[in-house]
Amino acid sequence: MRRIIVAYDISDHRRRRRVAMLLEGYGERVQKSVFECELDSSRENALSAALRSVLDPVEDKLRLYPLCEKDHALSLAWDAKGRLRHRDGWVF
Repeated sequence: MRRIIVAYDISDHRRRRRVAMLLEGYGERVQKSVFECELDSSRENALSAALRSVLDPVEDKLRLYPLCEKDHALSLAWDAKGRLRHRDGWVF
């Protein structure tokens, strides 16, 4: 399994909705246009093919950032109470 951060900038509303709905089937939305996906190679290939069929290569921007386990373990996120949390629960 490989963890991938997907970020996109798509001005066309219809394509943006299609990409968002597609990504919701592959990972967790962490921002409006950012998803965190954990994929095996077959799902990664399927996602890549599906994205190619939706995106306009001239107008749309999409980036995939692989995230190793070490970096994922170091990631931080705001919790519902507005505190910055480490993945292991430690609060900043």
